[in-house]
Amino acid sequence: MKVLELLDELDEIIELAANVPVVRKVMVDPNEITEIVKEIRLELPDEIQQAQWIKNERQRILDEAKAEYDNIIKDAQDKAAQLVEQDEITVKAKQRAEEILRIAKENCSVMKMSILDYTDGMLYNLQEKVDQMYATYFTDMYDDLQSTFEKINTNIANSRNEVKDQIYKSQNSEE
Repeated sequence: MKVLELLDELDEIIELAANVPVVRKVMVDPNEITEIVKEIRLELPDEIQQAQWIKNERQRILDEAKAEYDNIIKDAQDKAAQLVEQDEITVKAKQRAEEILRIAKENCSVMKMSILDYTDGMLYNLQEKVDQMYATYFTDMYDDLQSTFEKINTNIANSRNEVKDQIYKSQNSEE
């Protein structure tokens, strides 16, 4: 087989190559090695090339199968979600949730009206008490104030009368 002969030739090139003493390396002609590698590739049996093609094809088929598997799983999940949405239990649960929400809104409205009614009642009672206090205290204060002003006016009138009497007496005594 020609491939084995070419590999033997590579071994011989390496053995005859100049040694670099300290680092244990050999120096070879890269063109000569490249030429031999090309010949090996040409001499490889068709079965090896077919094996490489089969390997590549196998990977492509696996990739396609995985993509199809992913699509099937996604479709199944979508279908399951759709079935759950349409399931009788789900439908009843949604209806019950809507009923609970409606009742909660009604109760909220009733409570709000009760609170507003209670607040209005409290404000009405406060207004009544303020009116009573006004009637009781303001009337008393007004009466006291009116009495005080009347006394002041009476005192002023009396004082004026005394002053007038003094003026009259003064004028008569001068005459």
